[in-house]
Amino acid sequence: MANPYPQVYLGDRIVAAEAATVGVASSAVLYGLSVYTVFPVHVAGAARTAFRLDDHFRRLEESCKIIGIDRFAQEWDYQRFYAAVVEVVGQNAPVEDVFVRATVHVVESIPGTRVRGCAIQVSIFVYDAVPIVPQDGMRLKSSPWRRIPDNAIPSRAKVNGAYVNSVLAKQDAIDSGYDDCIFLDGNGHVCELSAANIFLVRNGTLITPDVSCDILDGINRRTILTLAAEDGIPVVERAVDLTELYIADEVFVTGTSAGAAPVFEVDGRTVADGQAGPISQALRKRHAAALRTDDLHGWITPLN
Repeated sequence: MANPYPQVYLGDRIVAAEAATVGVASSAVLYGLSVYTVFPVHVAGAARTAFRLDDHFRRLEESCKIIGIDRFAQEWDYQRFYAAVVEVVGQNAPVEDVFVRATVHVVESIPGTRVRGCAIQVSIFVYDAVPIVPQDGMRLKSSPWRRIPDNAIPSRAKVNGAYVNSVLAKQDAIDSGYDDCIFLDGNGHVCELSAANIFLVRNGTLITPDVSCDILDGINRRTILTLAAEDGIPVVERAVDLTELYIADEVFVTGTSAGAAPVFEVDGRTVADGQAGPISQALRKRHAAALRTDDLHGWITPLN
């Protein structure tokens, strides 16, 4: 479990965490009508830096656009978002790495099932950077629950209400003694975990479901693809069959809250020799370094 920090940005100011609430009659509560993003903040003494902050803001913009939350683009730009992040991180003064979750809530009261023109509030809070999956080897179970398709609730929009799908699938995996689930689409192809993208390695090639496979177009997923290309690792984005994971040389997952974590077992089958493979280890090391320092890609934003 992760602990939230005591100061929260809500609306246009910092408030105590216990006062950071939205109404029970709001669309955010009634329909799960909020979108969000989560990003890591690295703390080194007095210095604090955010990873790919502009990309995370862009994802909020795109999620709002997909769902039709038009007030966000009218009321927020990157500079306002940056200033709010700096303020809430500064007020909480973390002394170790943290995660920051920014959410756009539709707070119109009892508007019915509509979204355009509805009032919004933005919340930003800081919490302990505790991984949501084991970092020393995961056990995954393919889920009986199918991933919500793009033509029902778009996966590339991080919509709070859609995560009921993830809760059902992950709870089934936990109840069955596994660490997390593997979502399949309606055709039986691999999508992702409950809250992380998935990769496999076969004969030296890095393979991952493409963005048309009902997945989140994850920012850390994109990071891994960039780092792999720079290391000369062949990369293929395509539909993936579940049985390919059974015979993979390596499997790992990525996400802000997942890191770049190895998978040792899928549906009771050991992945290769049950240890992290060389490509997984190399990309995990590069990913961890990229979260802290970057002179090549412009991924690091100072928050001081």
